Amino acid sequence: MYAIISSHGIEGKVKQWLANWLKGREQRVCIDGSSSGWRQVLSGVPQGSVLGPILFLIYINDLDLIVVHNEILKFADDSKLFGVVTNVCEANSLQSDLNSLIKWTDQWQMKFNFEKCKVMHIGHRNIQYTYEMNGHVLHTVESEKDLGVIIRSDLKASDQCASAYAKASKVLLLPLPLPLSSALDFRPLRPFGCSLVCHHKKSSGSNV
Repeated sequence: MYAIISSHGIEGKVKQWLANWLKGREQRVCIDGSSSGWRQVLSGVPQGSVLGPILFLIYINDLDLIVVHNEILKFADDSKLFGVVTNVCEANSLQSDLNSLIKWTDQWQMKFNFEKCKVMHIGHRNIQYTYEMNGHVLHTVESEKDLGVIIRSDLKASDQCASAYAKASKVLLLPLPLPLSSALDFRPLRPFGCSLVCHHKKSSGSNV
């Protein structure tokens, strides 16, 4: 971590302050009133801190340099590798970038959770290639929730609309007066819920 901080031009007292903040940490486990002994924390950052996410982004900032054949999008600890794949050569280039990411994780001791790594094939010309990471075959999915939005391989919004409709319906059917917490949840859903109700009235003529 110190080497990466230096590579980003962070030196002097700021670097020393970060070093002091990261080292000398200990943790223990408490269950039903019983506690384990204290153990030194040799990796990671304090959970719930403001600096933690910032340092993590600095840590993975050079992933863009590792991916040479395709594109990568990063949001916190959620990264997406993507590219055009219409033939075996293009599929091999994507697999090559995956292999490069594995080498990066080995070098910087930040392993991928292969169970959470998935593949989505989009487009009729996609050859549905089977990808792997470190010998682990990646599971192919037809839909996946990404930052709160359900993405389908056919790029249709039906799953997302159904999810939003179900959420809005639950709020609309709550008895009045609404609890404060429900009222707060209701406001962002109300325009979408009302539009669904109005559409239903116009299309079927029934009362909702």
